[in-house]
Amino acid sequence: MDTRRTTRALATEAVHAGRDDLAGLGLHAPPIDLSTTYPSYDSRAEAARIDAFATTGAEPDGPPVYGRLGNPTVARFETALARLEGTESAVAFASGMAALSAVLLVRGSMGLRHVVAVRPLYGCSDHLLTAGLLGSEVTWTDPAGVADALRPDTGLVLVESPANPTLAEIDLRAVAHACGSVPLLVDNTFATPVLQRPAEHGARLVLHSATKYLGGHGDVLAGVVACDEEFAGRLRQVRFATGGVLHPLAGYLLLRGLSTLPVRVRAASANAAELVARLAADPRVARVHYPAVGGAMVSFEVHGDPHEVIAGVRLITPAVSLGSVDSLIQHPASISHRIVDADDRRDAGVSDRLLRLSVGLEDVEDLWADLDSALGERAGTPARREELARG
Repeated sequence: MDTRRTTRALATEAVHAGRDDLAGLGLHAPPIDLSTTYPSYDSRAEAARIDAFATTGAEPDGPPVYGRLGNPTVARFETALARLEGTESAVAFASGMAALSAVLLVRGSMGLRHVVAVRPLYGCSDHLLTAGLLGSEVTWTDPAGVADALRPDTGLVLVESPANPTLAEIDLRAVAHACGSVPLLVDNTFATPVLQRPAEHGARLVLHSATKYLGGHGDVLAGVVACDEEFAGRLRQVRFATGGVLHPLAGYLLLRGLSTLPVRVRAASANAAELVARLAADPRVARVHYPAVGGAMVSFEVHGDPHEVIAGVRLITPAVSLGSVDSLIQHPASISHRIVDADDRRDAGVSDRLLRLSVGLEDVEDLWADLDSALGERAGTPARREELARG
């Protein structure tokens, strides 16, 4: 009798999902298929498969057709990510913004161009909605106002939890209930499926900037949407038409990144929790933001000049992006959220003194030493400023 488990833990899926057929192929490492096109001597069958794709967006049966329709290496990553998020399917794109754009185009093509969104979001996501670049119209609301903001032409509700960059969290189950039949899209970039699986709370769409934790090494640009197969078919059709495809080498790097995702996220989260405790007790720091779900992202507001902190780090890299094995710090009001209207930015909790720290895998004592030095003398604290003012 075979007593092996029929369900596998997330750590096991991270290592094996998308690779189930390798042993049967006589391979250990996943192959990289760099072909842009594929030979076929049966043009009638080819026509039938293309017709089927045009109708449903389902991946063509049999050998690949053309790189813009799909790629076997990218498909392995998509399979693995869907398994980790607990969805039927996933569709990968050239970037996170390409992925979000495809979702908006799918809903817009159905005449559902209105979006209900909760701030804060990643700055470029905010801008894409506010500028109406894809013909969308957005209503901004708080989580409690989602139901009242819905209209007959609402095609999507969009939230990010934990949010970029304040790390504010949303009750996803409550928001999903408020959405009714309107699809809820949750940007899960910060939490990853290691800490949170939005589909289990009612989200129909789960978005990742795969550039971040899924890749995990700062060397791949990608986006992905995990969803049911019906929506995935429409996303594939948009991807084919618009060309926002993921390169096979990026797909390979992402699949490799997933295998260490649980280990990386947990180790970086332990570092982050320790830094949070030290920052919260430091008089140079006005406020620390850290989500209840945990994770490796920390935001904090300083009494002094945040630009001096950015200029003062030596081990931590002052750069945009996040989720790499090395630690990164940036000033959202100057960079990632600069494109958001200043009043809207501040109303969403993104203050001018807020710094966002993506904690990596370095030794926590080395990270703290760098932060401690960058924060500088305690002249930035209110008590010290008062003392200096007295002369």
